Amino acid sequence: MKRAYHNYWVYILTNKARGTLYIGVSGGIDDRMERHVSGNGSKFTKKYQLKHLVYFEEFQYIDDAIKREKQLKNWHREWKINLIESQNPEWKNLWTPVVTELRP
Repeated sequence: MKRAYHNYWVYILTNKARGTLYIGVSGGIDDRMERHVSGNGSKFTKKYQLKHLVYFEEFQYIDDAIKREKQLKNWHREWKINLIESQNPEWKNLWTPVVTELRP
């Protein structure tokens, strides 16, 4: 049975404004970010300490998300920076950890 709707994300991580960029795709952005922040996201993101989510796009279909990820990976660096700055000019970290409260 196929789900009626699911969220997929293409996202860009960095370590600082105009720093090293990483483009990824995920079906679970919160889980994926938790792994990146803890150093278990990928060898590349761990090596360069890429933990700041500075850009993302949401998709309903994984094929569309993968197509966009590949497109962005083929862009010139300056185009990627312009894309980020068009939505996030201050390069703020857009990801907030999910906090689950334990109730007695």
